[in-house]
Amino acid sequence: MEKRTKVIIIGGGAAGIMAAVSAADAGASVTIIEKNEKLGKKLYITGKGRCNITNNSDIQNLLLHVVSNPKFLYSAFSALNSQELMDFLENSGLKIQTERGNRVFPASGKSSDVIRTFKSALEKRKVKIYYNTEVQGINTEDGIFKSIDIKYLDGSGRKGTETIKADAVIVATGGISYPSTGSTGDGYKFATDTGHSIKKTSPSLVPVNIKESFAKELQGLSLRNVELTLKDGKKVLYKEMGEMLFTHFGISGPLVLTSSCYMSGKDITGMKFIIDLKPALTNQQLNERILRDFSECKNSSFKNSLGRLLPSKLIPVIVALSGINPDKKVNSVTKQERAGLTELLKEFVMTPESLRGYNEAVITKGGIMVKEISPATMESKKVRGMYFAGEVIDVDAMTGGYNLQIAWSTGFLAGKSATGL
Repeated sequence: MEKRTKVIIIGGGAAGIMAAVSAADAGASVTIIEKNEKLGKKLYITGKGRCNITNNSDIQNLLLHVVSNPKFLYSAFSALNSQELMDFLENSGLKIQTERGNRVFPASGKSSDVIRTFKSALEKRKVKIYYNTEVQGINTEDGIFKSIDIKYLDGSGRKGTETIKADAVIVATGGISYPSTGSTGDGYKFATDTGHSIKKTSPSLVPVNIKESFAKELQGLSLRNVELTLKDGKKVLYKEMGEMLFTHFGISGPLVLTSSCYMSGKDITGMKFIIDLKPALTNQQLNERILRDFSECKNSSFKNSLGRLLPSKLIPVIVALSGINPDKKVNSVTKQERAGLTELLKEFVMTPESLRGYNEAVITKGGIMVKEISPATMESKKVRGMYFAGEVIDVDAMTGGYNLQIAWSTGFLAGKSATGL
């Protein structure tokens, strides 16, 4: 492959930034075209503003947590694994820490420090950045990339339009999730305009609307150390322990967001959530626990007997669903009623109605089809000199830093490959 000296990157998010670092380190003159007024706008809000940079895992574990097209990412993860990313950041002056679930965050807890570190790395490598500048099209000739057409927006310091020639272009525009950060699907248009196919997109890692009306009663309630199972008919799609949260519309939180990636783009009619509120106890152990609690408050009514077992907000809902008279004295609760209560606590069922929209989705599922991209280089198989990186590609993963690692790794590989190395 011939050496390429001028590389243009469309998009200044995680994938674009890492592509710029990689291409510059390989000796190219690099320019980032960013339509926002600053880099990494979506990075600022990831991990609730703390930025879950990556997951401290080996390549095998990274691949296990990729939901769509994991095999495609093997070369990218091999080009830049999570340990190499962490080493790069620490060598660039960012202090990091690994937390529960091997999630990696900046030690300061501020996503702005991650962006500041990368911006400094770009400045050191003399990467040019055009802010408030929009790419209007990508020009090709005989299946070879030639140039891009840009438009200067207000705040760019320039006016009008311009055509910029380069040896290679990397499309790192993100998906459609959190459109307020600039992810408005531009990359899909660039892809289709140059002859590429798009796997239908849908919001993923997103909260879920549920049919049950008790969601509003439970709004704000956070459950920890529960087990969530997502079933489609009898088939288990997802099962994990962790945290979840009730909202005015339904449910959210880490367990729910991750489960949504098994629902995104699918018919959810036959699906249901089953929450084990006491996963550390067997049915028999829980039954004995309930009996013990009842014996300690023999003259209490049923509705006032569950305070040691459940959060107060959940008690009225469980009482109503149990079918046991709320005012019944606990010493009159039958063995059958207690068995029913035990089963309810072990299998608290909710019915998903729909997924929330792109405004609340962490990532976009779907994107440019991987069969049209070389996994060894991230180069298009249809247009020579055109590369793709990050969320714009049809790859996605669970929560926990895995999706950002996909962005860093594919960006790194695309940047290095785009120079001809």
